[in-house]
Amino acid sequence: MPSFDFVVQTPVSRSVRAQQLEAIFDVPPSEVCTLRFSGDMPLDEREWNVGLIVGPSGCGKSSILKQAFGGELTLTWGGACVVDDFAKSFDMQAISEACMAVGFNTIPAWLRPFSVLSNGEKFRVELARRLLEGGNPIVVDEFTSVVDRQVAQIGSHAVQKHVRKTGKKFIAASCHFDIVEWLQPDWIFEPATMQFQWRSLHRRPQVECVVRRVTFAAWQYFAPYHYLTRNLHRAANCFGLFINGRICSFAGMLKRPHPVAKDIWGVSRGVTLPDFQGLGLFFVLGDQMGAVYKAFGQRLRMYPSHPDFVRSLDRSKVWTMIKRPGLYSPATGLTGKGTFGGRPCAVFEYVGPAHANKAEALALVSGG
Repeated sequence: MPSFDFVVQTPVSRSVRAQQLEAIFDVPPSEVCTLRFSGDMPLDEREWNVGLIVGPSGCGKSSILKQAFGGELTLTWGGACVVDDFAKSFDMQAISEACMAVGFNTIPAWLRPFSVLSNGEKFRVELARRLLEGGNPIVVDEFTSVVDRQVAQIGSHAVQKHVRKTGKKFIAASCHFDIVEWLQPDWIFEPATMQFQWRSLHRRPQVECVVRRVTFAAWQYFAPYHYLTRNLHRAANCFGLFINGRICSFAGMLKRPHPVAKDIWGVSRGVTLPDFQGLGLFFVLGDQMGAVYKAFGQRLRMYPSHPDFVRSLDRSKVWTMIKRPGLYSPATGLTGKGTFGGRPCAVFEYVGPAHANKAEALALVSGG
């Protein structure tokens, strides 16, 4: 059972300004400022994966985190790209899985140095490194403190999924209560009141999504985040997934040539903006578009090459793999089957139900 009982003492300044301050606010003179923290966390009572120490600034979160759990791992950055900063003991597959697990899915950003990343990207790649290198338990101080609240909530959801999946333990300290529903901690400790409570898991908050036809111009917002190319054929039918009126995910559809079938469409480009990665929004968009195209007798296919994308679609009940991914050899080039556009892609086809309202499906596809 983690417990703590410690005192933090700091000398009080006797400068002229300090004495003026004491006089203005009637602060009793003192030579030493003393703070004492004492409490218990009954963590041996049951199994758990995620814990949260939460409360306002100055209540002792960081001190308790360090005393009870040893504090967080210090990370250093300086590589030419962030994947070079991960410990040498981890291969690229482990690194990519950790990055994808926390919603750091923009592959071009993996090839940039840490210093040029956005705050949201830094937050996620730091989480990825801690998940791999931070031991067990993984300890994170000031969790979500420097990022937009949207990023904080989605990142919290992503990290707790990975922690539970891998059976690790994760403990965060934060001053933000808005992450509780997304992080879904098994226990919460509030230093301000020294209260500990166990929690049961709940579903994360529902996210209302709307799919709309968008113009080709929308692609410019998503092109920088596509892992292969910024190019998209001008003939593509473009669709966006919106949350609270903000476009978050994009899909560009093209009619696919086939020697026999004339009813095949393919997802040519699919991207989710970095701030929304980790919720599976593109899969929501893909499922809806598969149902829409099926409503008027067309088939929709995806051609993923990323192993995590392939595995996710392979677990889906509404997509079926019709070609396994091929192999790639840097020495000899592409080999095996399942290649599309020069890449070792798998091929998946939508096999779920059609959109219930054919008129609405046609209106969406036509932009009406």
